[in-house]
Amino acid sequence: MVRSKSFYKQLFRLSLPSAFQSAISLLVVMADNVMVTRTGENALSAVSQSNTISTFVTALLSGLSAGAVVLISQYWGKKDVNRIRTVCAVTLSVCLLAALVSVLTVTLIPQTLLKLVINKGETAVIALAMGYLPIVCLSYIPQAATAAMVAMLKGVEVVRVTLYTTVLSLISNIGLNYVLIFGKLGMPALGVSGAAIATVIARVLECALVAVYLFRRQKVLPLQPEDLMRHEKWAWQDYARFGLPVGLGDAQWALVCLGKAAIIGQMGKTMIDAAAVTDMMMNLGTMFTFALAGGACVMVGKAVGEKDYRRVREYSNTIQLLFLFFGVIMSSLVFMARKPFASLYSLNDATFALATQMIGICSVSLLGTTYHASCFLGINRGAGDSRFVMLVDVFCGWMVVIPAALLGAFVFHLPLWAVYLCTRIDQFFKWIIAFVRLRGDKWIRNVTRETA
Repeated sequence: MVRSKSFYKQLFRLSLPSAFQSAISLLVVMADNVMVTRTGENALSAVSQSNTISTFVTALLSGLSAGAVVLISQYWGKKDVNRIRTVCAVTLSVCLLAALVSVLTVTLIPQTLLKLVINKGETAVIALAMGYLPIVCLSYIPQAATAAMVAMLKGVEVVRVTLYTTVLSLISNIGLNYVLIFGKLGMPALGVSGAAIATVIARVLECALVAVYLFRRQKVLPLQPEDLMRHEKWAWQDYARFGLPVGLGDAQWALVCLGKAAIIGQMGKTMIDAAAVTDMMMNLGTMFTFALAGGACVMVGKAVGEKDYRRVREYSNTIQLLFLFFGVIMSSLVFMARKPFASLYSLNDATFALATQMIGICSVSLLGTTYHASCFLGINRGAGDSRFVMLVDVFCGWMVVIPAALLGAFVFHLPLWAVYLCTRIDQFFKWIIAFVRLRGDKWIRNVTRETA
């Protein structure tokens, strides 16, 4: 166990701004959902299932940018700012390319994508979603630039800007939602299309604020816009070898989540709405977990870059115990909040009962989620072990979760709550894999190059 108070101060200094960012971002999404439920009975289903596609893109961008944090944090441990600049240029290019491909795909085949996650018989829901997804996809490009720039700053332990941007996003998105969804201040009532437009505007404002902070305000990482035009072969090679597995791992896991959403989408409106509420509750329950894991990733990566492997192991043991304790707290809070939270939405009795059942199941799985997230997303990634994390996610997603959900839904015709349990079955055993992996030394890998 680490006894130094500076360790805990540093961990929370790196994590809390990201945690507040996650909280505010989720409040924005939640406000979207709560507001659109007031516009009609099909609105929540349309927006929530459309957002499963946006969630896939978000996870892809988060993974691609998180892959850069692994490299940047280790070079930061060596104080090699020159190589950090080159990695930053590669990161921005990769994120923007992924976003552009996503926008083009959604623009060209929106209805095909929507029919993957919404039952073809729900024609009213699909019609509403067609007024939302083709607009909201335009937000992917500024979102990609923001994700890349935030990763650059996070890798060198500058995290406060994330709080500023999300506060701006909260205020602008909720305000614009109110005006555009319901037609206030002389504007027409645009319903779900108004929610999409509000999201795009908020993402553009967020990107602009981060850019000003990165290039004009912060002094930790001297960077100019022209620095993001520099590309060197070694940086692309190292990103492909050590950073890309993180992005691909998150992308394939997001694809698994999209598959789960497709299965849920074929089971009717009651299941769709209950899953939307449950997923939001779970996102709230894990936001501090993932933020703390991100902070742990930077600290572990910096220690590996400094080649202080004794300290890396000490960090690992402390983080595991800390997250185990944190998981018990969050699991209890989610279970106690399940009914009050579900009551915030305009749900009928059957959907409300199903949502509370599903949240109760998820509160138990949250214990495993919290522990393995600290290991895989914090310790293993920071230590350069991202390939192993990707392999675990691939196996659990495609060999366990998707087959279990398909069998439960369409072969054994299990109750809706049991099908949802199948979509989270890996959370009950993935923590064992994480625990065993960290008993040895294979997970510590210095991925930096020596300075010429």
